[in-house]
Amino acid sequence: MLDAFNSLFSRHPERNQANVEIYTWQTCPFCIRAKLLLWWKGVNFTEYKIDGDDSARSQMAERANGCRTVPQIFINNQHIGGCNELYQLDGEGKLEPLLAEPA
Repeated sequence: MLDAFNSLFSRHPERNQANVEIYTWQTCPFCIRAKLLLWWKGVNFTEYKIDGDDSARSQMAERANGCRTVPQIFINNQHIGGCNELYQLDGEGKLEPLLAEPA
């Protein structure tokens, strides 16, 4: 049944091989939106919930070239940016090739 659903909506979770990490706050609407797109694509991702944790936010900012807003998304250790950048990559057809690259 799930395979039929995936085919119907052109989802190909079996193609996703990348290591995806996302730093979030639980109530952040942009975080929820980014996770929804990743979920829709069938991506297994590691989520770091950094709600109110200044130390974790500083570590995230180090990885994200100083960016302190959430979400911050990494695909195979490459900094993608936030929610808007993720959706832009998807709109340009560049997200799925990134997700298909092995970790």
